[in-house]
Amino acid sequence: MIFKHALRNSLIPVITYAGPQIAYIITGSMVIETIFTIGGLGSKFVSAINNRDYTMIMATTIFLATLMVIANLICDLLYKAVDPRIKLD
Repeated sequence: MIFKHALRNSLIPVITYAGPQIAYIITGSMVIETIFTIGGLGSKFVSAINNRDYTMIMATTIFLATLMVIANLICDLLYKAVDPRIKLD
């Protein structure tokens, strides 16, 4: 009984923190890729900066910004699933 009522109210701050944090982890992996020379989006981004490839820089930035927006959208949708008192307008 307590878990039903307490868990519903306590999950809201957890979702608020965890949603964008997952996107930060994915975008922060670019630094790790560059430091440890692991192939991926991060190394391509850094090489695009060094080569002044503006198209690749803009594409990577737009991709990561879209990732952040999607993570926040998923958080907002999870709010409604966890607590039905929240209205999505």
